[in-house]
Amino acid sequence: MSDSANRLHELPQLLGGPAVRPSGPPGWPIARPEIGSALRDCWTTGDWGRYHGENIPRLEELIRAFFETEFLTLCSSGSSALELALRGVRVGPGDEVIMAAYDFRANFQNITLLGATPVLVDLRPDDFQMSVEQIESAITKKTKAILVSHLHGGIVDLQRARVIADAHSLPIIEDACQCQGASYGGQLLGTHGDVGILSFGGSKLTTAGRGGVVITNNAGIAQHIKLHQERGNIAYPLSELQAAVLIPQWEQLPTDHEYRLKQVEFLASRIEAEEVPGLRLLMQTNQDHLRQRGNLPLSPGYYKVGFRYNKEEWSGLTREQWCIALRAEGIAFDPGFRSLHLTHSRRRFRTMSELPVADHADEEIVGLHHPVLLEPAEAIEEIVIALKKIHLHAHDLHQRKETSQ
Repeated sequence: MSDSANRLHELPQLLGGPAVRPSGPPGWPIARPEIGSALRDCWTTGDWGRYHGENIPRLEELIRAFFETEFLTLCSSGSSALELALRGVRVGPGDEVIMAAYDFRANFQNITLLGATPVLVDLRPDDFQMSVEQIESAITKKTKAILVSHLHGGIVDLQRARVIADAHSLPIIEDACQCQGASYGGQLLGTHGDVGILSFGGSKLTTAGRGGVVITNNAGIAQHIKLHQERGNIAYPLSELQAAVLIPQWEQLPTDHEYRLKQVEFLASRIEAEEVPGLRLLMQTNQDHLRQRGNLPLSPGYYKVGFRYNKEEWSGLTREQWCIALRAEGIAFDPGFRSLHLTHSRRRFRTMSELPVADHADEEIVGLHHPVLLEPAEAIEEIVIALKKIHLHAHDLHQRKETSQ
């Protein structure tokens, strides 16, 4: 019997057996030598303590060239990037912003912070991305912008969204915080909208612990962002030290992106070959859906590798219980977001109809955190072993949970 077969018959860690990865999930960020050199250079030059140095301009030029964008604004977080983007398209009190009912909650809160109302639309049932077909019916005289977020390896139908937005003279804010380096139709995500945002938060694909950037080719939007960011001093600054550690990461990003793509393709093939039930990669249906609109090349980004989880095929384990069991094996799965209409007062948002697909997303989305995708292929095999082991013992894990309640 092979080592893999032996490990499959071991008890899950939660039932007293050994974890598949006893050391736990791989850490993030990776302490690469180039980042250490950047930190030492900052210490030597004193840039770590300066308002202005060489690193901010270098990072700006690197990102500007990467996205082929004319204007960019570095800032303190992805959330502040969205606030600046909203202000850049002049969202204010009494306005409405259309967004998906399943999204990062800070996006919702940023809209309400400015006195505007989020208008929530449902998701595509095949891949849980924003259903752009619902945008048109959500538009009113109060609509000021459309917020599009690409989540969990998915890509929103940008072609159709652009047609609708242009027909109504509405700007698109494109949230690419989860998909740095990804592209659709040969064009990088973050550049399809009128203004794009990215995050350098502590778990993101490029990180400085905190940070973000707004990119646009619209001079008017850029000017409004500048008015809100520059108030005698920079209101939401990125530091020289943060910029220094981001530079080598952005230089490495294309290589890392291609490696992640190959690892996710390998993971998908192994899950299919091993017939792991009740777990479907969102990106598979996403690519099929988008290719029907012109056979455009896709290159998804994977901050989280999103799956649709069916608890009925896992002896009734909820997605939270399932993720706890996988994390105990050293595999970094997490539940997806809570859908916004289920976690906020109805007085704070508007909908055109019920949101049945977002209801399912609230219960079914799970995500594999990205650091393991930069490890050797053996790490992908460990994911599959852990999945099969948990499925084999799902009934006992479910009984354990019920007994402990």
